[in-house]
Amino acid sequence: MENRLTNKNPNNPDVWTAIQHLHKAVAAGGVDPKLLALVHLRASQINGCSACVYAGAAAGVKAGDTDERLHNVAAWREAPFYTEAERAALALTEAATRLQDGAAGVTDEIWEEAGAHFTEDEIGAITLEIALTNFFNRINRTIKEPAGRTWA
Repeated sequence: MENRLTNKNPNNPDVWTAIQHLHKAVAAGGVDPKLLALVHLRASQINGCSACVYAGAAAGVKAGDTDERLHNVAAWREAPFYTEAERAALALTEAATRLQDGAAGVTDEIWEEAGAHFTEDEIGAITLEIALTNFFNRINRTIKEPAGRTWA
């Protein structure tokens, strides 16, 4: 795959400043970085973004997660490696990412299950991580960003 956009330093530095502020807002939510990496990884798998799958796995390793958990997140429902809170976050991730025509999206049941495990600030951070990941997935798929490097 060849990258369509080689200059990632746009003339408007406000874009990068805004992205940095969004990352800080996610971090301020107090969610375990291992969980945020799982959320990022799962959304990126759904969207087929190889660059973000690579970055999500790297972030998980950096946060101290295991290869076993990172390699099985695509099958989290059947794998025994995740807590109930992680499962709630992954269900939220999938529902918020799969917003195609006619999809149920985030149901009350999914939202309530997340609320049983996370504070409002934590759910806000997880939701922002999901949105930010989907944002980068769409950019990377559009410009054909290849896997193999991280942005952090």
